[in-house]
Amino acid sequence: PTEGGIATGLHELAHAAGVGLEIFSDRLPFHPHCEKICRALNLNPLGLIASGSLLLAVAPARTTEIVAALDAVGVHSAAIGTVKPVSAGVMLRYPDGRREPLPVFPRDEITKLFE
Repeated sequence: PTEGGIATGLHELAHAAGVGLEIFSDRLPFHPHCEKICRALNLNPLGLIASGSLLLAVAPARTTEIVAALDAVGVHSAAIGTVKPVSAGVMLRYPDGRREPLPVFPRDEITKLFE
């Protein structure tokens, strides 16, 4: 994912694969400094440029193995969601069980700083 952030990357992945997604908000690995800066500047980290990130869709049975292998070589990774039928849409699930459509960012959040 690049411009439009993780949210745009997830929407693109779902669209290309013809699937829905359920993304767990509390599993998204945003750096604490990023979250603090986003709060101060009223930016949503889901829509920030995410260069250097990689989204993988893997078989559920291999998730733990792949996360461990990446971590073993110093690449932080996290299982952030599950694939669902396309009819489920692309949803963001909160720890309290609430589900909302994953936001769509028609432009990168960082551009708000240049208005």
